[in-house]
Amino acid sequence: MIAYQTPVAAYSPPTAAAAPTFLPRTALAITAKNIGMTFQSGAERYQALKQVDLELRHGEMQLLMGPSGSGKTTLLSILAGIMTPTEGSVHLLGEEITGLSRSKLAQFRLQNIGFIFQGFNLFPALTALENVEVALHIKGIRKHAATEQAHVLLEQVGLAEKANQLPRDLSGGQKQRVAIARALGGEPKLIMADEPTAALDSHNGYAVIELLHRLAKEQNRTVLMVTHDPRIVDFADRVVNLEDGTVKEKDF
Repeated sequence: MIAYQTPVAAYSPPTAAAAPTFLPRTALAITAKNIGMTFQSGAERYQALKQVDLELRHGEMQLLMGPSGSGKTTLLSILAGIMTPTEGSVHLLGEEITGLSRSKLAQFRLQNIGFIFQGFNLFPALTALENVEVALHIKGIRKHAATEQAHVLLEQVGLAEKANQLPRDLSGGQKQRVAIARALGGEPKLIMADEPTAALDSHNGYAVIELLHRLAKEQNRTVLMVTHDPRIVDFADRVVNLEDGTVKEKDF
């Protein structure tokens, strides 16, 4: 197993905010049972997922790994409520989201899930602070409250001094940390990440994964991450390996 080597002066985020009080670590944050997903194009049908079961507790970091085309991103999208499976059920925080209407599902995601994307998805004309503020505005946090919380979130990810910088003036690792700060707006209980280190070098990749690991352990967040990166494995509580749409192996 290849592990990240800790770089000199590795990033260590400050503990600026008190840890939120969430459900006990023994409680299940995510439960997926018999998940199947079939796509149809004309007369052709493709089964992307087949009878997938998965559980994830509060305060855990779990990885979804496997070759390209194995169904990782499809499964993450289903567990995040972005896609609806053709069979099976998903329970998040004790609520079955597969039975919710579109409007209720959108509200549930907004209140409970933070997303981190491979490509950062920052607004290029907005500063780091403004990028975080926009996410807070969407969650209903406005004006001074949004600005104050955005400053706290940037401090949490070690970027307080970069608040007024545009994305073009930030490194890849710094952009990803802004994306993490944005995902943490409104204190979501679930953090879902799709290849968050794919565009980063070893040093910045280590910093980002260490930060997500600390959020899980110190703030009782639940982190589910799609990745191809074997260097991340040592940070995970569990690893689920997908191949051809099925779970081939679970490491505990």
